[in-house]
Amino acid sequence: MGLSNLGIFHTLIGVAAIVAALISFIKYGKIDLSKLTGKIYFYTTLITSLTALGLSKHGGFNPGHVLSLLVVILILAAYFLYSRKKESGRARYFENFALSFSFLLSMLPTVNETFTRIPVGHPLAKDINDPLIGKTLLLLLVLFIAGSVYQFITQKKTNKVTTNL
Repeated sequence: MGLSNLGIFHTLIGVAAIVAALISFIKYGKIDLSKLTGKIYFYTTLITSLTALGLSKHGGFNPGHVLSLLVVILILAAYFLYSRKKESGRARYFENFALSFSFLLSMLPTVNETFTRIPVGHPLAKDINDPLIGKTLLLLLVLFIAGSVYQFITQKKTNKVTTNL
């Protein structure tokens, strides 16, 4: 596959982040930083995004690096809201959105890199312009929108219960 040692480390940590996020989405309907899966997602995503800055297929700083920095900003903002604004129901909306959006953004290069490398020797997609990549990213966008609506509705119910206590 032509991965450097940093690339292998980045990939392994990235897979752990994806698995943690998926488990969190399934169990809690969101990436919940108070749960182990949320903490694993936070730290592994931070490491994955930072190690991505040392990787470049085409040399130099590129749009993928900007994406990595945006993901770091999103998860740090979510962590700030989680740790400093615990009593704010409104902050939960932004926290949930930031974490889910960070996951969506992380999936952009993940889908591209995976589909253009696997299976080895006969990858699923030729390049970033392959229709399979576009269709997969469209599906992820639809799931993100549906999940965000679900999280908003769920958070609204949670906030209503909390304010009525």
